[in-house]
Amino acid sequence: MSDAALSHKTALHPPAPGLVRRVLDSDISYSFRRSKLTMLAAAVTLLFFLFAIAAPLIAVQNPFDPSQLQLINSRVAPLWMADGQSPFLLGTDEQGRDVLSAILYGLRISLAVGILGVVFSGVLGIALGLIAGYFGGAIDAVIMRIADVQLTFPAILIALLINGIAKSLFGNRMDAMSMLAVLVFAIGLSFWVQYARTVRGSVMVEKNKDYVAAAQLIGLPAPVIMLRHVLPNAMGPILVIATINLALAIITEATLSFLGTGMPDTMPSLGTLIRIGNNYLFAGEWWIVAFPGIALAALVLAVNLLGDWLRDALNPKLR
Repeated sequence: MSDAALSHKTALHPPAPGLVRRVLDSDISYSFRRSKLTMLAAAVTLLFFLFAIAAPLIAVQNPFDPSQLQLINSRVAPLWMADGQSPFLLGTDEQGRDVLSAILYGLRISLAVGILGVVFSGVLGIALGLIAGYFGGAIDAVIMRIADVQLTFPAILIALLINGIAKSLFGNRMDAMSMLAVLVFAIGLSFWVQYARTVRGSVMVEKNKDYVAAAQLIGLPAPVIMLRHVLPNAMGPILVIATINLALAIITEATLSFLGTGMPDTMPSLGTLIRIGNNYLFAGEWWIVAFPGIALAALVLAVNLLGDWLRDALNPKLR
């Protein structure tokens, strides 16, 4: 083919833009760039994730390692105060743990429980929603009645119930990692209903469309139709629910830990650090509770702002 013919063909059929260009030119990207508050929330959220990942490199000590803790350094004030000591920038708690190091490592626990809890609840809720919406009938009635019953109880109460059952069954045999798994399971079972109801509604609309009938006609099995053809049409609301539920999961874990039914003192999350610091608040050691509380509030606020923006960005009525 001559160069002139090749140029003429390229002019008639220009190459498809790359993935990065399509993302940058999308409505969601435009909505993100024009909202300074959303960009700030995304930056804060990303910063928290980076701090959690790089905690062993940033922290001056491992607060989970008793051999690195010295009681002589307990309840040291922040560095800028008269009684402050280097390298304890935000002071120390009653066990001699550097508060900044404890926050960095506590972020890892809180984010891990929140993310795993959201993943577990999402997988469970999406699966049940797909089954209920696609098959209908008695299966749909049973799943939705279970969901209706669960909605009558607060999520924190369900999480407390599951946590209490686990402790009654295993008692003192549960180590820190077992407690983390119980928290993920409890939080996951507390938030699956939203996914199930949302997916069920989308599936009930989509399953009557022609493309589903065509897929059934050529003999595709029901799981393939549900996962490959029906589920992608419900991903927008699922992403919004997952983002908002991440903040709720982090708050739920912090609440359980604050009540003493979450992570132990030897492997504290942000909620555990707040519970520990609350005991010394009126003794003047305000920094033990203040800085973990500020970190938790900033993280949850940033994630909630991202969830609110995503809900508006994916709503076609607001475009």
